[in-house]
Amino acid sequence: MDIRPILSTLARHKTAAALIVLEVALSCAIICNAVFLISNRVDRMQRPTGMADNEIVRINIGGIGRNENPDALAKQDVASLRAIPGVKFANSINHVPFDNSSWNSSISLQPQQPMPNLSASVYFGEGIVDTFGLRLVEGRDFTPDEYQNWTALDETGATRNIPSVILSRDVANRLFPGESAIGRNIYAWNSNDLPHRVVGVVDRLIRTSEGDPAEAGYTIILPIRDLTHGRFVLRTDPQRRDEVLKAAVAALEKNSSRRLILRQGSFTDVINDYYRQDRAMAWLLVAVIVSLLVVTALGIVGLASFWVQQRTKQIGIRRALGATRGQILRYFQIENFLLASIGIVIGMVLAYAINQMLMGRYELPRLPLIYLPVGAALLWLLGQVAVYGPARKAASVPPAVATRSA
Repeated sequence: MDIRPILSTLARHKTAAALIVLEVALSCAIICNAVFLISNRVDRMQRPTGMADNEIVRINIGGIGRNENPDALAKQDVASLRAIPGVKFANSINHVPFDNSSWNSSISLQPQQPMPNLSASVYFGEGIVDTFGLRLVEGRDFTPDEYQNWTALDETGATRNIPSVILSRDVANRLFPGESAIGRNIYAWNSNDLPHRVVGVVDRLIRTSEGDPAEAGYTIILPIRDLTHGRFVLRTDPQRRDEVLKAAVAALEKNSSRRLILRQGSFTDVINDYYRQDRAMAWLLVAVIVSLLVVTALGIVGLASFWVQQRTKQIGIRRALGATRGQILRYFQIENFLLASIGIVIGMVLAYAINQMLMGRYELPRLPLIYLPVGAALLWLLGQVAVYGPARKAASVPPAVATRSA
């Protein structure tokens, strides 16, 4: 079909044509960035923890009395929790991922290294590999003689000398690319530049603190037992979590009347609470996208319907000269395709500009080019669907009626 008549008609209706182009351009720019942001949020929420998420419950307590022996009480608490029916593993730890607490340490390959190789979250606790449900991919777990008592390490002036460490696969690959980490030394949490010797590597253990997504798996585990931080983790069958949690709270309260249960629940609840804002933001952006698509579609339908009414005589003449319904239908579809294409090209430039602004202000990643053709295809399809009704109505006007309406 010759598009010169279409271009001539659009030139006589510059304002209406410009409105559609502007509407499509703004929709394209916003939708491309919104879909990209939603994708980032979804990827973030789907990050694997490496843990047996649906088997873990956690309890945080506070208010331990000053007259009590915290070391002895920590041992008693862990023994009581392990005695609960249905508990596979139970231990005191320094923190749980996503639970408003984070322990981090810089890691180097040489003593007194000016710039560390990386920063990682540090997990303390006895039997963390089994309690968290981690998967060892190389080496071994800690042996009983490698564990050290937290209270002794935490004393003023104490020299920390923890000879062994377990790394996550991400840390091992970063520190020793293409090589085995087992038997190698790292420098992290010890005193006086004493090394930790790597004895094992776990597949994955997520990092608590925010930062570069590529560093989400930067974690290490140190063999420290009898922690007095008031944080406990238990692993059980998924269907027994509520039962075990209730019994664990009762056991901890029985061991001491001078404490307060601060937080309790399943680890899946902890994850859901942590990602609550991400889910809310994703759904908000979905609502924005749907609203923009609806407004754009209504705008196309409204202007196309208006043009059909304004060009009834022109349509009638073309029908009288032998134009078929299919030709009239294609005329309006091609016209809309041209307007949408111009709007999409402008929208792609705007999408890139908006992404640059977001990168500068909010440290977001660069918009991948794949989102531009995806947004373009969506708006092209929307335009064709929206214009189909008015175009079909124009194609169904009989030549005689159209001529009389002149």
